[in-house]
Amino acid sequence: MSFLSRRNSLFSRRRGFRKSREIAPDEVMLDSHNLPNYDIDQFEGRLESPISRTALFGIAGLMTLILLVFIFQSGKMQIVHGEEYSARSEKNILRPVPLFAGRGVISDRNGIPLIWNAPSESDISHRAYATTTGLAHILGYVQYPSKDKNGFYYQADFEGVSGIEKYLNTELQGTNGSQLIEVDAHGHIISENTVRAPGQGKNEILSIDSRIQSALYHNIADIAERVGFAGGAGVIMDVTNGEIVALTSYPEYSSQVMSDRTETAKIRALLTDSRQPFLNRATDGLYTPGSIVKPYVALGALNEKIIDPTTVLVTTGSISIPNPYDDTKSTLFRDWKNQGSINMRQAIAASSDVYFYTVGGGYKDQKGLGILGIDKYLRLFGFGSVDSDSPLMSKAGTIPTPDWKKKTFNENWYLGDTYHTAIGQYGFQVTLVQIVRAVAAIANGGMLMKPTLIRGEASRVDSTIDIPQKYFNIVCEGMRMSVQGGTSKALDVPYIAIGGKSGTAELGVAKDKVNSWITGFFPYDNPKYAFVVMLENGSVHNLIGAAAAMRQQLDWMNINSPEYFK
Repeated sequence: MSFLSRRNSLFSRRRGFRKSREIAPDEVMLDSHNLPNYDIDQFEGRLESPISRTALFGIAGLMTLILLVFIFQSGKMQIVHGEEYSARSEKNILRPVPLFAGRGVISDRNGIPLIWNAPSESDISHRAYATTTGLAHILGYVQYPSKDKNGFYYQADFEGVSGIEKYLNTELQGTNGSQLIEVDAHGHIISENTVRAPGQGKNEILSIDSRIQSALYHNIADIAERVGFAGGAGVIMDVTNGEIVALTSYPEYSSQVMSDRTETAKIRALLTDSRQPFLNRATDGLYTPGSIVKPYVALGALNEKIIDPTTVLVTTGSISIPNPYDDTKSTLFRDWKNQGSINMRQAIAASSDVYFYTVGGGYKDQKGLGILGIDKYLRLFGFGSVDSDSPLMSKAGTIPTPDWKKKTFNENWYLGDTYHTAIGQYGFQVTLVQIVRAVAAIANGGMLMKPTLIRGEASRVDSTIDIPQKYFNIVCEGMRMSVQGGTSKALDVPYIAIGGKSGTAELGVAKDKVNSWITGFFPYDNPKYAFVVMLENGSVHNLIGAAAAMRQQLDWMNINSPEYFK
């Protein structure tokens, strides 16, 4: 064989060897010494293989199928049912609708329900009120959520209009939920979905005893109707914590009628009633107090050492002072009765006008407290002031003073004005709540409490009146004597000792009408409750008044709630 032939043959064999046995890169880098250390789970030492064509074709086929189904359904909706869905979208509408929260339930101090939620045919629960009389001004009423003619709510919350419904409106109303509903052009619901659930309003327990309150209302109404008073009111308060046990006003409206707004004839009659049934006479009525302010004038005179409590003043039924316009004439100030010789305790018991003219304004050698002193001590007991945080003390009333007279009538102040102010007349005006908290401060030794309608609410002393206890004792003794044999004798009951003070306030120029008052506290030896009853605008000739109504109340309580006398 020639050299060339042998060379070609050799090259031919080498090319065949390389074609049948190539060395892979992994083999070049493989170190057999390290092979046992490879982490097979992390793919060390493993060779990757490309995805097979079969798998690729399978995935592509599945995606194509999904696309075809989507195109088919889209075509069906747009072409086959397009007109139907278009008409439905034009006729149907998504409407947000509130899910009304259940308003808080209200009960009295004994757990008796006073206001609750009753089922109704609408989405809004029906507000139901106890039928017990005498509660309307305490409970009040609500305005329901309102909607327009298309069914949209432009007022989505209950709104308390008066009473505790208004005062505790925020706490009672809770939080409304929300719902989306789909309706057609005819208002028919197609679907609905709750977006947010409603939150229940807070339940409240009042300090009111509904039994005591209802009885007080009936007793006031009974006397008023029998002897011809235009209206009346009464309050009973715990002197230790300010809790109101009863607060009622006669006449009253119906909380149910005013909330439901369905009986238009009854509503019209209430709105046009000349007796003003919507006026809460206990909190918002302003009345001339008459002689029930004498204990506060007495405390001022004692504290300023104007007169000793044992000092006897000789009264003859009237006093006279020089006429400020004519020195040759005098002005006569009469007492309702010739009281004779009396000291302070006796003057409180007999309600002597002349005694309080004297210690209030001064007469002859006896110095008086003076109008500024009278104003000072009356304000210490809460008269002439308001409390914006309390629905019970929104009216300030009036304590007559020289500045008040000048501003109101542009006239100067005279001694006779001081005399009249000292016995609760002239321009004097108070509320029943002011009276009950003032007499409570006498009973508890000088703590002026903030009255409350909420059971168990932390008691608050608005102020402590800096007058020695011995002076409070003197006034209390005078009020006890008033019940035992004085002007408050109607309250001299055998089952409990009471301290009291009556008052008859003359009204108008003719003075043929009066407000009749009785106020006080019980039990006398360990006072727990203060009270006030007022009968409004009756004949001056009436021999029966507020004291008779309170006596009936005490008799009722002795039989039906004797625990209040313990």
